[in-house]
Amino acid sequence: MKRSLEQAVILAGGLGSRLGALTRETPKPLLPVAGKPFLDYLLWNLERHGFRRILFLLGYKATQFIEHYGSGARHGLADDAQRNARLEVEYAVEPRPMGTGGALRLAQDYLDERFLLLNGDTLFDFNYLDLALLEAPAAVALRQVPDAARYGRVRLEGNRIVGFGEKEGEGPGLINGGVYVLSRPVVELLPEGVSSLERDLFPCLVERGELLGKPYEGFFLDIGLPETYAEAQTALPSWQKKPAVFLDRDGVLNHDQGYTHRPEQWRWTEGAVEAVKWLNDRGYLVLVVTNQAGIARGYYTEEHFLQFTAWIHEQLRLAGAHLEATYYCPYHPEGLGPYRRDSEDRKPHPGMFLRAIAEWQPDLSRSLAIGDRESDLRAAWAAGVQARLFAGGNLLEFVQDALGESGR
Repeated sequence: MKRSLEQAVILAGGLGSRLGALTRETPKPLLPVAGKPFLDYLLWNLERHGFRRILFLLGYKATQFIEHYGSGARHGLADDAQRNARLEVEYAVEPRPMGTGGALRLAQDYLDERFLLLNGDTLFDFNYLDLALLEAPAAVALRQVPDAARYGRVRLEGNRIVGFGEKEGEGPGLINGGVYVLSRPVVELLPEGVSSLERDLFPCLVERGELLGKPYEGFFLDIGLPETYAEAQTALPSWQKKPAVFLDRDGVLNHDQGYTHRPEQWRWTEGAVEAVKWLNDRGYLVLVVTNQAGIARGYYTEEHFLQFTAWIHEQLRLAGAHLEATYYCPYHPEGLGPYRRDSEDRKPHPGMFLRAIAEWQPDLSRSLAIGDRESDLRAAWAAGVQARLFAGGNLLEFVQDALGESGR
């Protein structure tokens, strides 16, 4: 059975020498940005895409990472996954500087069959799951820049990378964005010992016709220079203040057939999957807020609901889309046992909206709620969120009409 990407691998072993004294005591990915480590922003972005397992490839001052995100390292790797918030974290520590390729080759036994790989000192914000839709042994996220001369150009024909240029020739062009989807077998192409992804792996994949690329336009920041690290202090908190779209579930994402709680009962509304992905591609948080009286009435258990919700999330991830979270209310005034009560979470009360807002801190001036009942709208308005009634039809077209076709 096909499964979506679950593992993100983060290259975090470099010395950060270009930052001088700043990295003398602290490794670059752990440098503070507006009161917390830079790496925390990267992990937040991975978690909202549904990644729950992280493998750090470490070298310089590795113990600081392990102490911050969880201890238990043995023989260079954690002997059990340490939980940081909702993430499971493992560590692979190189015995000496091995380069990006060498660090990855060293950890190959701990890699999933397919995984996301990214730099620990760079944040490139785009829909990671869209890159995973490219079916190839390796795929690279690309960026269009005004002057590609200082980076080295990537030559693209369709979705296939056909070459990498030297750092010469002024003018706009595509460059490597430092985020990859790789399959484990390609790691075996790297030589043992010190090696580089750019020098030793990618040219080999180009020659075999197995390296794909896709350009993205998302927020990008590399903290490797003193001036960009200074910029990060304000740019990253501003970036994290994203707009959100709050979606009711039954009647918006799926056809409401009454107490839907099994995969065979689920029918997406027209354009629903496409609407979620369209929002993901444009940087919106997508949050579901749903009354679930079926739990209170005893038609299904809370555990069953959570398993079903995980199935819904997985179907979206397989399509290159994701939900940041699903908020639900299991209570009803006419429910059974402990579920028999009113609740501030039950729409038209705003409790679920308020919890989501507290957790995700969205930019409400650019946010929107979509529901198919008056109670959905009243709950959103009470939480200070603009809302629109969805009366059926194509959800993608409805969302584009509500937000503008560009969504920006």
